[in-house]
Amino acid sequence: MSARVAILGASGFVGGELLRLCASHPLLEPVFLAGDSNAGARVGEIHPHLAIAYPDAVIERFNPDALAGIDLVLAVLPHGHSQKLAPAIVERGIAFVDLGADFRLRDAEAYERWYGEAHQAPELLDRFVYGIPEIDRAAIRGAKCVAAAGCFPTAAVLALKPLIDAGLVKAGGIVVDAASGVTGAGRMLKEATAFATVAESFAAYGLISHRHTAEMEACLGAQILFTPHLAPMNRGILATCYATATGEMEADAPTKALRAAYAGEPFIHVSDAPPSTKWTLGSNAVHITARFDERTGRVLAIAALDNLVKGAAGQMIQCANLMLGFDESDGLTACGVYP
Repeated sequence: MSARVAILGASGFVGGELLRLCASHPLLEPVFLAGDSNAGARVGEIHPHLAIAYPDAVIERFNPDALAGIDLVLAVLPHGHSQKLAPAIVERGIAFVDLGADFRLRDAEAYERWYGEAHQAPELLDRFVYGIPEIDRAAIRGAKCVAAAGCFPTAAVLALKPLIDAGLVKAGGIVVDAASGVTGAGRMLKEATAFATVAESFAAYGLISHRHTAEMEACLGAQILFTPHLAPMNRGILATCYATATGEMEADAPTKALRAAYAGEPFIHVSDAPPSTKWTLGSNAVHITARFDERTGRVLAIAALDNLVKGAAGQMIQCANLMLGFDESDGLTACGVYP
């Protein structure tokens, strides 16, 4: 039986990806598309590549009454907005996957420390499960509310967690350098992400205090120094992670640990080759490799993914599939678009 879906934030880049993935999903049917800034516009006007799939669909203003009969809410809203809408969704008992950072941290004080403002719905923090299926599958399967992980944390956590769990690296002093495509900043026009600013440039930002640091540390139980970078590309994240080894090991021991941890996972490919973001374009795949460097006593782990799919919409669909009892891979592909 199919599920009736509401997408909140349907006019953004991730909203468009959710619609694209739902169009090929056998059991998810988008019936309410909310987006205040583009209310009244047809989907084909906002997302021309989706005009054939959604010829009559219109973006509407959010109205809690529109949630009647909805089986699943997928929210891709600006920071802070989910806190305002969550009570109306949770009280109705609707399956809810939120991509915002509003419910990723379990501690209201930690949220205020990293986001600079008090949480507006702290009583709901314990209702949400953190959403990386490869790490939290059992909890997600039994959850009603999931806070899907951010794109940077997804790449870093998937690259590092098996190494920490296997005791190959120390949990202190881990460095994560990660580059993202411009779509990670959202669809709103900004000088920092304009073509003339980004083209032929590569820049770091959010030094020392980027908010995703808290998410990584909470999931990994480790100390992280995270530096994000903006790359002149539309999509993709490449996370290069450095950790101190706990002792001597074979050069390929980290790769073997990753292969053991992700054996049978439909969307993770562990290889000896350094991954490229291009390999993951349009897919829910993550490509990972790792090495031990005997000279420095460090372990290097690298992960590549599409920030709009596995880093956002694809992860949300993967979580929703688990929550609703569907096949986890429904509507998703592990095959990227190349070249």
